[in-house]
Amino acid sequence: MKLQRKNGLRTTALGALAVSGALVLTACGSDNNTGAPDGAAKTGAASNITCDGAKGQLLASGSSAQKNAMDLWVKNYMAACPGVEINYKSSSSGEGIIAFNQGTVGFAGSDSALKPEEVAESKKICKTGQGINLPMVGGPVAIGYNLPGVKDLVLDAPTIAKIFNDKIKKWDDPAIAKLNPEAKLPGTAIQAFHRSEDSGTTQNLGKYLGKAAKADWPYEAEKKWPAPGGQAASGSSGVAAQVKQVEGAIGYFELSYATSQSIPAVQIDTGAAAPVAATTENASKAIGAAKIKGTGKDLALELDYTTKAEGAYPIVLVTYEVVCDAGNKADTLGTVKSFLTYTASDEGQKVLAEADYAPIPAEINKKVRETINGLS
Repeated sequence: MKLQRKNGLRTTALGALAVSGALVLTACGSDNNTGAPDGAAKTGAASNITCDGAKGQLLASGSSAQKNAMDLWVKNYMAACPGVEINYKSSSSGEGIIAFNQGTVGFAGSDSALKPEEVAESKKICKTGQGINLPMVGGPVAIGYNLPGVKDLVLDAPTIAKIFNDKIKKWDDPAIAKLNPEAKLPGTAIQAFHRSEDSGTTQNLGKYLGKAAKADWPYEAEKKWPAPGGQAASGSSGVAAQVKQVEGAIGYFELSYATSQSIPAVQIDTGAAAPVAATTENASKAIGAAKIKGTGKDLALELDYTTKAEGAYPIVLVTYEVVCDAGNKADTLGTVKSFLTYTASDEGQKVLAEADYAPIPAEINKKVRETINGLS
């Protein structure tokens, strides 16, 4: 019943909100923060969203990994703050950072932290500061598959690497059979799908494979898909759609896409006592062990992709909201601070769990809130 309730919430929100990958809504409701407006109450919105300083339209873009969470955040926020329009274009992490460094958006979503050269570029836009990373959304990268009759498929890092590196081509390959001794694996050809555009999700998968399957994944962890073979699709939604439609397919995307489309996800043999399923709880165990590697106000995290902790799902990502620590545009600063204050709040983070994402650990999130409060 719990899963049905969450899926119903997400389906209702997405059906009302998603239009061609971009979200443009017109708000209505009351800014009386003593109680939740009607629209907010229906989606579990916070009753204490503060709209102080927010006005007009705020453009943002980037990561498609956080789209399902962003849809709900925007709906709740705009229901509480009439006259404010948040327009988040779900594209890719790479496109979001480009837009941010061109000064066309108030913030960007990225599934990987800014590179040094991207930080340097941001100083042209953040006149008195620079771009920083605020971890806002966590969750597992699910390895979804379409193999009728095969449930609870188990793979390990070397096998996943060989599949996506075009080295394993059939589902009844001995390496897969060894990990699934009781499964009746067909000789179906493997159809591997990857992202067509620069993607932080791709980069996070690459980090995992590069750490946990070094011998079988000889590529640098970059946003651009590096391996030969396979087929490309646009966005997490595009990859998920292909896996859903094509028998023998396998692809990678955030858990919310797998859940919403009833796509089974691979369990990962990490070397722990039992294979680990892609769940928000298991992802939280991995993210909770992350360390802050950023300096100053930058809160970029270092994740352990080789964890063997019991119940810790290793293929995780953290989506950052990229903002200027100082030098934000005066006409959007108030809205950026107000909106991100909500997304980082207890209420905003609770929305993540309802949409199959993992909330940011409390200790890290406390620093996120302090940093948002100090944006200028």
